[in-house]
Amino acid sequence: MSHAIEAADVWSVLEEVHDPEIPVISVVDLGLIQGIEVSGGHVRVSLTPTFAGCPALHVMRREIEERLRALGADPAEVVIVLSPPWTTDRITPDGREQLRAFGLAPAPFHGGQVEIALTQAVECPYCHSLDTVLKNGFGPTACRSIHYCNNCQQPFEAFKPI
Repeated sequence: MSHAIEAADVWSVLEEVHDPEIPVISVVDLGLIQGIEVSGGHVRVSLTPTFAGCPALHVMRREIEERLRALGADPAEVVIVLSPPWTTDRITPDGREQLRAFGLAPAPFHGGQVEIALTQAVECPYCHSLDTVLKNGFGPTACRSIHYCNNCQQPFEAFKPI
């Protein structure tokens, strides 16, 4: 038997779901949630991956569904939404700080001007220096690149501006 679920409860549950590839940030702070719909016991979450081929997508979807069912949602539905596509501008300010603390530089806000963002120096998440260089445009996932800080001499990953 389902019961009425509040939208605030759903958002709270979603804050507990983390990207398995970046476990320090929730799907909410990463900006993957396009929206939620709550009607009595029925909950529908619209989830946008960082890119269509995201290998963690099925893990996040399953965890969201499980947590919503544990909340009492019947049914719990997660819909994958590809339009509008995800952009690094959707990462919340708190999410950006969580990424930095993890050693992953967030992409700068670009407002759709990705070409300009690609030419900007990436700030080192360790010492905040802009004296950094791109070492490899391909990191461990399609949305990340590898950089090196000439100031503190630390390698680090950065989100590509998308």
